Amino acid sequence: MFNSLPTTQAVRSRPAAGQDRRLHQRVPVSIMGRYMLPNRQEFPCQTIDMSPGGVALAAPVRGNVGDRVIVYLDTLGRVEGKIVRHIQDGFALDLTTSLAKRDKLGDQLTWIANRQTLGLPEDRRHERIAPKNPSSTLKTSDGREHRVRIVDISLSGVAVKCEIQPPLHSKVVIGNTAGRVIRHFEGGIAIEFMRLLPAEMFDKDIKL
Repeated sequence: MFNSLPTTQAVRSRPAAGQDRRLHQRVPVSIMGRYMLPNRQEFPCQTIDMSPGGVALAAPVRGNVGDRVIVYLDTLGRVEGKIVRHIQDGFALDLTTSLAKRDKLGDQLTWIANRQTLGLPEDRRHERIAPKNPSSTLKTSDGREHRVRIVDISLSGVAVKCEIQPPLHSKVVIGNTAGRVIRHFEGGIAIEFMRLLPAEMFDKDIKL
């Protein structure tokens, strides 16, 4: 494994009692993702810097200070928090995380920061692609089938445009692949697969 950089070591430190969580030192990391505002509108974003207690995002729509925002970041997954200030071309969030989640985020950020500094390739497990044929079918738990359009897909999940929004955590089948609904966004849903897709079938000709 790679040694932690001096700047990333601070990610794993914890503030003393009574300290503001923003005193976690943030490290510069560039991670693509999406965020959802309280009105359920969803937009793409990219991290500027991040710690286990907060993140600065480059984002096209800033929301209001005090808004609670849900963010889905490649490699890190779902985080959420409150907008504490606006910055140029984006906003900063104070994250709501458990101690266990903070420890995990610290480990992940250490690795990502080292990887980006050392110029290592991205983890293919988190790559998203748009398939050549985006049409598919979605079978919900009531046995009904619906036509859907795939927005993008990774080895662990897929985002689809559809006219229905099954309940969160409900089981579905997209094509022939089983999964569960993990979030709603305007005009569609995101599905997490029950099992990772085989890496050898992951290309733009993929059919679920």
